[in-house]
Amino acid sequence: MMKKMILLAAMFGLAAALTAKGAEAKENWDTICAKCHGAEGKGDTKMGAKLGCKDLTDAKVQADIKDDAAFKALKEGLKSDDDKTLMKPFGDTLSDDEIKALVAYVHTLKK
Repeated sequence: MMKKMILLAAMFGLAAALTAKGAEAKENWDTICAKCHGAEGKGDTKMGAKLGCKDLTDAKVQADIKDDAAFKALKEGLKSDDDKTLMKPFGDTLSDDEIKALVAYVHTLKK
């Protein structure tokens, strides 16, 4: 009985931690990413249109998103072929865990 209670407590703790990370990722999205990518990830902002942001709600776009590449893009930023900054790096702003949570959040945008 005691083992079951400990196991249940651990599971609830993990669920709470994951929910907190999800809430934190949403908050980071709203604060950092939505300016260009839009609140829903459609890239439908003035800056998003200017930078050519993809619609992250599109299943085809989502299929092309590789977690390691998305992590690197968030951490180190993105530049165009002619060295124009498309997305500034957030490695100094966000921890690796926050970046991983943000990458996971991006996958929730798929419609």
